[in-house]
Amino acid sequence: MKQIPNIFTLLNLFFGCIAIVYAVQPGLVPLYQDAGNFLTPEVNEAGIQYLSIPQNICIASLFIGMAALIDFLDGFIARLMHASSDMGKQLDSLADVVSFGVAPAMIVFEFLRMSFAQKDGGLSTSFLFFIPAFILPCAGAFRLARYNLDTTLHVGFKGLPIPAAGILIASFPLLFWYNSNTEWVIPFITNYWFWYILIIFISYLMISKLPMLSLKINKKSRGTFIPLAILLIFGVLMAIFFGWLAVPLTFVAYLIISLLYKQSIS
Repeated sequence: MKQIPNIFTLLNLFFGCIAIVYAVQPGLVPLYQDAGNFLTPEVNEAGIQYLSIPQNICIASLFIGMAALIDFLDGFIARLMHASSDMGKQLDSLADVVSFGVAPAMIVFEFLRMSFAQKDGGLSTSFLFFIPAFILPCAGAFRLARYNLDTTLHVGFKGLPIPAAGILIASFPLLFWYNSNTEWVIPFITNYWFWYILIIFISYLMISKLPMLSLKINKKSRGTFIPLAILLIFGVLMAIFFGWLAVPLTFVAYLIISLLYKQSIS
């Protein structure tokens, strides 16, 4: 029975591995003018133009989301069954590096490729321009290692939790392909400078010691009920009005609320 929480943690890792496969597996998608002409289109027998763009990244986003759900549940189950252990803590960190570090990094890697493909001769862009994506899992691993060695008790977190970073990155493929009412974000998502800035920003937040709100409810977090309620209501409203854009908007709100309530969570 004590291994049940560890099984959930391994399921988190399992979903992360599947997400990586889908992130790097190309698929054929219809060529829409508002999505931008990134590559020379191919024409099938029916005369429909297609681009070889990894739309399967959206499925990777789905599996990252499932991994996040499992990551939330495994800790709850461990506390419920009184089965928390040092091994479970280490296993959870190892799974998080893959699901919310490596898998999102592959999504960023693919978007960087697409961004450079817009330029003349972009298909021959050096691999070196894409590897900054791997700074994300490195920063996440550093943060998790520091968290595992921290023996002090806190209501919240020091630095941005890696699942939050992973969920943010996973939202961009869904925002790109399935949010038709927010086409204005497409130029940002297809600009490599956007990704470079985002990599630096997210990596800094993870390795920083800024107090961040924990989304897990327990006896020690009673004082954070109000900020959690505000964040939940804001997220729901954003989802209703803006679809997948709600994820990055709620992420920004999470950062602001964490800083406003830092005295309650530090």
